[in-house]
Amino acid sequence: MNRVSRFLPCGALLLVLATPPAGAQSYHVAKTIKLGGDGGWDYVALDTAGHRLFIARQNRVMVVDQESGRLLAEIPGLDRAHGIAFAYQAGRGFATSGRDSAVTMFDLKTLKVLGHTTVAPDDDAILFDLASQHVFTFNGDAHSASVLDPASGARVGTIDLGTGPEFGVSAGDGSLYVNLEDAGAVAQLDAAALRVTRRWSLAPCESPSGLAIDRAHHRLFSVCRNKVMAISDATAGKLITTLPIGGGVDAAAFDPGTGLAFASNGDGTLTVVHEDGPDAFHVVANVPTRRGARTMALDERSHRVYLVTAEFGPTPAAAAGQPRPRPPIVPGTFALMVLEP
Repeated sequence: MNRVSRFLPCGALLLVLATPPAGAQSYHVAKTIKLGGDGGWDYVALDTAGHRLFIARQNRVMVVDQESGRLLAEIPGLDRAHGIAFAYQAGRGFATSGRDSAVTMFDLKTLKVLGHTTVAPDDDAILFDLASQHVFTFNGDAHSASVLDPASGARVGTIDLGTGPEFGVSAGDGSLYVNLEDAGAVAQLDAAALRVTRRWSLAPCESPSGLAIDRAHHRLFSVCRNKVMAISDATAGKLITTLPIGGGVDAAAFDPGTGLAFASNGDGTLTVVHEDGPDAFHVVANVPTRRGARTMALDERSHRVYLVTAEFGPTPAAAAGQPRPRPPIVPGTFALMVLEP
């Protein structure tokens, strides 16, 4: 996700959400399951068909049973793992590997690695678009999106974005939207024609990372490094409003069943926003979490929120060549947290 802050550990989450019109609704940590293993992490992806969580773990992908939290398997062979996408009709899964500019393709049933495709430097976010039947990676350093065939894994196209992208979403109608981190903007892509159709500024948003979509109302939720959530009208291609969020944000999610949008922030908060109407939004809460809690997955059916976290030690002193050192992860403490209403 955000290229400056990826692989920071995520923390425990206790949250209280208001869900109008039903009123206040409490979330709680139902269970915490230690997964262990070394290395940092990035995206958490929910396999809705297989009821599994896929967690990018630096040199591999961990596959966890959604209900029990049991580790089912690990998909090896990645180098700085980032995003995971699922092409259910083809029976394939895909994971980006940013350091070696590759995408790993695996079988969704057996989890066996089927091959690797070279795309472009710093491939990060990835999605499968049902309308076009293509897989798209968003490549930060290459300023592009790579397009793959989901059956063969072969690269079939490239879209020049002109600047560094971050997370993307599919509208389900042939349009894709992607945050342009370096430009503080959103781009709309034609998934069939493989081209940018328009872009618009998110100012005063700076460095947008996570992106979520309300498909029913054509609203986009971009979370930005300068502590704002920028909400856009995807039909009109313009910014509607911004709302304050916590610092160090990386991920966003939207739950159509509750009308809640989420921003997971590395400063130890989860900002919760309610969509009162297509053009009206308010902050419900800034829920205390822990420092570094910035990636999440949302189950729209159960409204559960999944986070991963670990314990970590004190930040070492700055040194030559490392002016902003990161705190070390305590080995063996990596865990999955399940939050339920």
